[in-house]
Amino acid sequence: MCSSGCETPRECLTGALRALAGEDLKSSFGPAVIARTGALVVARNRLDAEVARTVREGEVTQAAEHDGKATMASWLRGHHRLSKAEAGRLVRNGRTLERLPVLAAAAAAGAVSAEAVSVLAPVVSEVNLARAEAQGVDMAAIDALLTEVATSSSHADLRQAVGHYLARLDPDGTEPDPTEQRSLSFTTHTDGTVSFHGTLDAVGGEKFQAAVESIQQASRPAGDTRSRARQAGDALVQLCDNALASGSLPILRGHKPHVVVTIDLDDLMDTTTGAGAGRTGFGGIISAAKARWLACDGNVTRIVIGPEGQPLDLGQTKRLFPPHLRRAVEVRDRHCVFAGCDAPSYWCDVHHVIHWIDGGDTCLDNAGLLCELHHTKVHHGFRIERQPDGRWRTWRPDGTEILIGEPFLVSA
Repeated sequence: MCSSGCETPRECLTGALRALAGEDLKSSFGPAVIARTGALVVARNRLDAEVARTVREGEVTQAAEHDGKATMASWLRGHHRLSKAEAGRLVRNGRTLERLPVLAAAAAAGAVSAEAVSVLAPVVSEVNLARAEAQGVDMAAIDALLTEVATSSSHADLRQAVGHYLARLDPDGTEPDPTEQRSLSFTTHTDGTVSFHGTLDAVGGEKFQAAVESIQQASRPAGDTRSRARQAGDALVQLCDNALASGSLPILRGHKPHVVVTIDLDDLMDTTTGAGAGRTGFGGIISAAKARWLACDGNVTRIVIGPEGQPLDLGQTKRLFPPHLRRAVEVRDRHCVFAGCDAPSYWCDVHHVIHWIDGGDTCLDNAGLLCELHHTKVHHGFRIERQPDGRWRTWRPDGTEILIGEPFLVSA
């Protein structure tokens, strides 16, 4: 089949991939890396199209029955550990390419990605094909037009074109209830991190993006190296912080909604990181270091547990920084005191400069405003200190100070 002596296309493909994996990329420079990446993207598009075509053939011939599976989707999940969503996407893409031959040719040539094919899948759903037939729509022309968009325009333009076509296909359809299009689910992992997946209607999605974007654009300090995705994640947490701090959220289980962390006193008092020492109210696992960070501007309730696990004594809840003291700190500091940050006071926690767990007093002189990002930094090696003249200074973990240039003054 080729100069390497392989007998089947699959053997050639395996050999080519093995050869690619063995290439040394460290000696490559910019143009070579770009050229290689482009070629691999085209090859991946072609391979994705071939996988979808093969999956469709397996669906038509009920090939999964050979391994005791009812569908190709279940076979893909069970035999190749694909997620339910990815297996379903492969099946839908196979059907889509079969029904849109112009698109199939473009995908086989590597000009269309699998993601683009999945965007076009609703066009050939049974209900939309029936609507097109009832209205005398020329599906061959639609295939050619949408393939042209897929190969020459951005992914966003393709989504818009498909949405426009589907809307024109059913112009008199009933306006969907937006609440029926919304869903949100959470998954807490063993390390305490939380993944979430959701779908919003167009208006709800616009509101969500506008709220996150407003905070994301308002927090863009000079030298910020965070990716846009990380900035959005930080903005979403800040949005939740603002809502929780406002006190206007509905009552949850008899109390204002709040973050709950349970941790042994010995772990809380220890100065080490203490991985997996605390448990959140929704079942997440966090370190003792994170618990100490949350305790900087929270409430602490002492509960004495007996030898058989029963609560013996519930002490009074102690608010580390009461409202009147927080207001005093806000008036004095006005914004985050970390060098170079101007996050507003309502985004900030009140931080013990000398940690309360180390005996630091809950007083104005031992308090400073820190936004969530810099509060985390201070609990991971950075240090802030207030000078007698009221100025704040910030040090890196290596002991060097973060210096901000003096303002440029123009003489009169």
